[in-house]
Amino acid sequence: MQVTVNRVVDCKGLTCPMPVIRTKKEINNLEPGEVMEIQATDKGSKADLKAWSESTGHEYIGSIEEGEIIKHYIRKVSQEEQKTETKHGEVVSLDELLQNLKGEEKITVLDVREPAEYAFGHIPGAINIPLGELEERFEELNQEEPIHVICRTGNRSDLAAQKLTEKGFHHVKNVVPGMNDWKGPTEKTK
Repeated sequence: MQVTVNRVVDCKGLTCPMPVIRTKKEINNLEPGEVMEIQATDKGSKADLKAWSESTGHEYIGSIEEGEIIKHYIRKVSQEEQKTETKHGEVVSLDELLQNLKGEEKITVLDVREPAEYAFGHIPGAINIPLGELEERFEELNQEEPIHVICRTGNRSDLAAQKLTEKGFHHVKNVVPGMNDWKGPTEKTK
């Protein structure tokens, strides 16, 4: 699996708590939405980095083991994403999305997560346009087709749904709570 990252942090040979300490320091050098790869050899780093990510609000995307090296991927989350209030009026649940995908109506699933998040698991057929690129890529979407927007938790997709509606898209729904709780089929990007 090829994952595009913005920064690599070498924690090979370090044990707890050093991978977390280095990650905490280095994440300050990232812009929101950027992805960091932490290379570690300590097996405990998986639980430690995941717990640290959850406690700070950053997204632990996943890990890949390559021999002795564990590559962890963490995405820096913006303050705007950490909001809990949604503003887009049209909302669809994960169960409703799954039923709609099984139905006859053609719908577009727009995944607004970063490419690294998308690579680790996405809904088959979903279009990946990260939230930060959406305004430059509106023309890739059909304004008349129903669009179901999804992200990790429903916050970025809420912002994307608002932007699409402002640009004249008519049938936009925000999928909540998002890929964190999705139980339907997924595929990974190779």
